[in-house]
Amino acid sequence: METIKRCETNFIPAAAVNSPLDSPEIPRLTPRTMTFRRSAATTSSVTLLGLSLLSLVFATSCSKVRATNEPSGTVTVGVTGVVRKSLARRITLSSELVPFQEIDVYAKEAGFVKKLYVDYGSRVQAGQLMATLEIPELEAQMQEDQAAIKNAEDEVSRAENQLKRYQAQYKVLHLEYTRLNDVFESQPGLVAQQEVDDSQGKDLAAASQVDAGESSLQAARSQLLVSRARLIHDQALFAYSRITAPFAGVVTARTANLGTLMQAGTSSSTQAMPLVKLSQDDLYRLVMPVPESSVRYIQIGKPVEVRVPALNQSFPGKVARSSLDVQEGTRTMHTEVDVPNPKRLLMPGMYAETTLTLEAKENVLAVPLEAVNHEGDTTTVDVVNSAGTVDVRTVTVGLETSTDAEIVSGLEEGDQVIVSDRSGLKAGQAVNAKAVKMLRPGGNGE
Repeated sequence: METIKRCETNFIPAAAVNSPLDSPEIPRLTPRTMTFRRSAATTSSVTLLGLSLLSLVFATSCSKVRATNEPSGTVTVGVTGVVRKSLARRITLSSELVPFQEIDVYAKEAGFVKKLYVDYGSRVQAGQLMATLEIPELEAQMQEDQAAIKNAEDEVSRAENQLKRYQAQYKVLHLEYTRLNDVFESQPGLVAQQEVDDSQGKDLAAASQVDAGESSLQAARSQLLVSRARLIHDQALFAYSRITAPFAGVVTARTANLGTLMQAGTSSSTQAMPLVKLSQDDLYRLVMPVPESSVRYIQIGKPVEVRVPALNQSFPGKVARSSLDVQEGTRTMHTEVDVPNPKRLLMPGMYAETTLTLEAKENVLAVPLEAVNHEGDTTTVDVVNSAGTVDVRTVTVGLETSTDAEIVSGLEEGDQVIVSDRSGLKAGQAVNAKAVKMLRPGGNGE
């Protein structure tokens, strides 16, 4: 510090100084009549004027002030270090939980509900009996089929016996013709030609009867097969009187009672109603519209996290299937996630949020997004160097998340980057760096 003297001049208004020239005793001179006279009055006036000027010059007050050679106040900036961490870019999509399978169970044949074994909330296994129907017409039809089969079997037996008789007759007549023909050829004139011809005709007729008998037997057997097939058909229809569960699940609706006439579900002329509604509850699916920009990151079998706000729990899932087609209207792709439900905590209709990891990198240099400056095609980061001044670094950014950015080049681990307001900072400016903790959603700092 040094002490200097500064004089402050107290200016006295000109009106406050009485100039002797304004005295009435001294005549006012004009340029045309001015003459220089040395008189006592003039000398006195000049003397008073000089004293007045000296009074004006020395009418000052002097004070001592202190001046400093320190620079103006240094700006304080918030900084954080460049660290290595794992980064992941995620997308959260909302959807509704639906059963992996859900169907209305109809009756295949019309009939009355004879027994009902399930109700709302009943859990069933695959193949478990849920209801039986009474179908009198079909029962009578099966009895008729059985009678037709018995008749066809009798017809087959009759044809078989007739064929055996025809074959026996043919055998006798054929042997007779063979012997007569051998004698006729070996001993000419011993047997008449007419006798040989008659024997040959009987042999041929017997052979024809055998062929007819075989055809009749084949027809009877075919009729027996038809009768048996009809019985199998009717038995298959009658089996539908036992309504069973096609898969394991829970009954979420029941629309029939004992004695209700169930219409055949295959009939289009009637408004058939289902017996029950069955939902698979050990596995759910989430149908999500994935935006076009994220379609390329969808991989079948990729694990995802499914959070159900109603339960305040998260469940593991995986990408099971996708349409591989971006819809023109919404520019999204139909994607499904399978969510196992072994403990039966999930229920149909629950709202769920699915978090898909699009990109992930391990052990990379990262800085908060607040430290990154984008100016056109150039990306920079302000760094406080070891000298305590601002250093503007050009960097290459890789993966960006909602909070951090990967630094591919331009920074090193441990560099102190500025994350506070940088609008007034310039390269080379001295700053006072103060470490800050970045607050992230949820109140966690990094």
